[in-house]
Amino acid sequence: MTTTSKIINEIRRIIAEIIISEDEKNEFKFWQEPIIGFASTEDVIFVKLRQWTSQEHLMPEDILVNAATVVVYFIPYRKEVGKSNNKGRNASQIWGEAYIKTNSLSSKIKPEMKALFEGKGFKCEFTPATHNFTPEKLISNWSHRHLAYIAGIGTLGKNNMLITQKGCSGRLESFITDCRLEPTKRPVQDFCLSKLNYTCDKCLKRCVNDSLSKSGFDRFRCYEMCLENDEHLSNIGLSDVCGKCLIGIPCAWANPSQKVRTNRSGG
Repeated sequence: MTTTSKIINEIRRIIAEIIISEDEKNEFKFWQEPIIGFASTEDVIFVKLRQWTSQEHLMPEDILVNAATVVVYFIPYRKEVGKSNNKGRNASQIWGEAYIKTNSLSSKIKPEMKALFEGKGFKCEFTPATHNFTPEKLISNWSHRHLAYIAGIGTLGKNNMLITQKGCSGRLESFITDCRLEPTKRPVQDFCLSKLNYTCDKCLKRCVNDSLSKSGFDRFRCYEMCLENDEHLSNIGLSDVCGKCLIGIPCAWANPSQKVRTNRSGG
């Protein structure tokens, strides 16, 4: 096994173990096993990043000199977390707690990743897991979702969220290292049924304040709803979340395009 392969295995082991350890402390269990992807900074698709997001979006080398790899991981929520948020206009308390607990979880993962790479003579840098956007535009300068696509974790759905093999209900985090790791292959087709020309659009119907529609996405209306939920859940701490468009849809907990392909092939 090569040195880089060993590092990749260590990354997977450390993140998975921290998730299990932290979840054991929770009375309500929040997380499933993570999905981890790797993107080479030499991948030509990085030139499209600012086209997809904004001209202010940072590039890996803006964060770390000699950046070689972007590592992205998706932490899926357990289905019980999603079920709690299925009904009503406002986000459930469990959904809000999942957001807060995952932010805390990320703070435990960061020093372990830094120690791993520095112990092997490399560097790694993180960006904020959330609230890394300008209030005027509400556009992130470091999009975990788009980086996750580049790193082969999944594809973007009509709800603007990333759909992975374990669905879209969860949280993303990423970091940059100057260690060159083998990149993950990207999916060859979309996971979103609507983008595959199947009748779906269920995420649009799930939106509680018309932020999502066939005409597009209104990020300002979406954020208004998140702020409403923050006020609604003020007793648990900062929780400007919603998640209604992530629940009760075919891509909530799985990649629905796999089932479509299986049905087509008669499997």
